[in-house]
Amino acid sequence: MNPKIIDEEKFSSNNYLGQDILAPAKSWYVFLSLTIALFLNFLPLQGSALILRPDFVAISMLFWCVNQPHKVGMSLAFCLGLMMDVGNVSILGQHALAYCVMVYFALIFRRRLRMFSLLQQAPQIGLILLIMQISLVLIALLNDAIFPGWHFFLASLTGIFMWAPISYLLCIPLRPKPDPDAL
Repeated sequence: MNPKIIDEEKFSSNNYLGQDILAPAKSWYVFLSLTIALFLNFLPLQGSALILRPDFVAISMLFWCVNQPHKVGMSLAFCLGLMMDVGNVSILGQHALAYCVMVYFALIFRRRLRMFSLLQQAPQIGLILLIMQISLVLIALLNDAIFPGWHFFLASLTGIFMWAPISYLLCIPLRPKPDPDAL
């Protein structure tokens, strides 16, 4: 049996060790970002804009679960899900359960996601968003609702494209300031 030789250049090209360490987020900043995401979800859109709109609350919660899991957990996901249910006039607890499932998967895959760049994280985040949407559909179908159609899942695809810009914007105040005394 040949032991595999690890090519160190593959790992150095990933630049995992060169990633910035983010400063801890203030609670007001997390609250503000989730509040803005909630308002973006409640924008009165119609037609294809409504179908293509990603779930901004889900993307924001995923960002905080991946980068600073001590700030966002199941209880906050449940509360925001209840707000989404009331705002969308849907089955009470539908989004709450779906967001809790999403946060569970995000916390499980947190360390794995942190190893990748934002663009490499996007497909994995899309999978978590798709699981969330499947749970939304299953809960609705269990309550005798009509299947919304396959276009319902397009929001996961747009969530993939929105992951990198939203993550970059949320990271801006958390990046370390350059040290003027450094060489």
